[in-house]
Amino acid sequence: MGSEPGGEHDAGWSRRRFLAGSGVVAGGMALGLGACSDGGGDDGAAGSTTTAAARSASTTATVGAPNPASGIVDGAVPDADTIFGWIEEVFSHGIRRPGYPADRWAEGWVEDRFREIGLEEVRAEPVDAVRWEPTRWSLTVASAGGTRELEGFPVPFAAPTEAVELELAELPAEGPADVTGRAALVDVPLITIPASFLATTGSAPDDPAGRVFDPDGTFDGGTHTVPFGTDFQAVMDPAIDGGAAAFLGTLTDYPGDSFRYFVPYDGVDRPIPGMWLSGSDGAWLRAELAKGPVRVRIEVEAETEAITTVNVVGELPGATDEVVMVGSHHDGPWSSAVEDASGISLVLAQATYWAAQPVERRPHRLVFLLQGGHMSGGAGLLGYLDRHADELDRVVLEVHLEHAALECEEVDGRAVPTDQPTPRWFFTSRIPSLEAAVGAAIEGEELWRSLILAPDAFGTFPPTDGAGYHVAGVPVVNVLAAPFYLFDEMDTLDKIDRDHLVPLTRTTIRIIESVRSETAAGLRAKVV
Repeated sequence: MGSEPGGEHDAGWSRRRFLAGSGVVAGGMALGLGACSDGGGDDGAAGSTTTAAARSASTTATVGAPNPASGIVDGAVPDADTIFGWIEEVFSHGIRRPGYPADRWAEGWVEDRFREIGLEEVRAEPVDAVRWEPTRWSLTVASAGGTRELEGFPVPFAAPTEAVELELAELPAEGPADVTGRAALVDVPLITIPASFLATTGSAPDDPAGRVFDPDGTFDGGTHTVPFGTDFQAVMDPAIDGGAAAFLGTLTDYPGDSFRYFVPYDGVDRPIPGMWLSGSDGAWLRAELAKGPVRVRIEVEAETEAITTVNVVGELPGATDEVVMVGSHHDGPWSSAVEDASGISLVLAQATYWAAQPVERRPHRLVFLLQGGHMSGGAGLLGYLDRHADELDRVVLEVHLEHAALECEEVDGRAVPTDQPTPRWFFTSRIPSLEAAVGAAIEGEELWRSLILAPDAFGTFPPTDGAGYHVAGVPVVNVLAAPFYLFDEMDTLDKIDRDHLVPLTRTTIRIIESVRSETAAGLRAKVV
């Protein structure tokens, strides 16, 4: 029975050529708007603390002269303890799906922090979204080997069902299949990319968006597993198209043998029930099918409700009335330290820094935005674009900050953080001067394992919560890491790339400084 759980690095850039065949990766990523423990108990509350730094909004930064080497007023940058303290605070309140109490808390907490920091025009703009909440579920298997109950997790936004017994049938990996009236067993491997491939990915052979900053050669050898399969949000569609009455997705080769996987998160109702199963349980089911008929009894209780969430917005006047936006999202699939308590905190770090600067030191009017409903089809992003459509032509640059993450490796069946950051993707509009500025900022702050990619390197738009700004024609720098655990409850505080919270903050400041002399129209005219 299931229930809801509460070193030093030398500078060095290399230019790489685009490899044919990148569509294997693109197929999974283009669908996103984005994005190891057992169930039982609120995963967010255990072991977390609120530091003194987290309880303070870091309003004590002193304004001084910018450092000639970086252009940054060094004393105004929040320290790592402060930024991590914010992450701890957000994480400690529990699951932050849209409409959940912890996300309601986060909305108010962010609004309070914006005011405390000194932002102006602080407001909560309503956004229509969907709350999905599973309350009870079970899966029982009857086979030649007897009867066995399996743990699992309901597929988000799949149809709830009273207990129903179905014959089990495996859905083949390729080609159409007829599984009418049966429970379809579907193998869902995550995409694993050679790390060297990441360093070659760009949008054209000579595009500087294919650059990588990896002075220690950490991309040489090894692989990177991203948190989705090739079908991503459409993962249930082949089973539905085949006439299935239920979907059982097995997460093959998923590190940590987990099954708490919050995909899809597009907010679209599916007509059949679904459950996620661990790779080991999936292997056992296939072995039982090889012996003879298998029947399953599936039951899922879940609530789906139309709700109103909010985009939290705050502003600072600047040297011009044109706009630089700095954003992320405040909701997450679980308590989610990386996804995206880290993004919230990186936005707060920018707000803290720029609030400490006099108006003339701010390149443009600054708009800080924490969108709601990311885990409900990117509702906050779409809502903001709709509400502010007539203002977008005044936006010089939109910077989106998501996921300060450490890589993990599997050790004794557990996902254990390493000392390596998950590769950071800087999706940057094809503007040579902007790409050069992003590269200089990354190198200046020694953000190793960073790649500059074109926004459409993996598809029509970047797989971020800021994707819509690129589609709307706004120049963007969307910063994203994609560790495999992004949609899993194992996204805990130990996965935060704490060592690079300040370098990420400083890199972002440098990027914003780089557009000081630009106008919205002028920068857009430089797109190649």
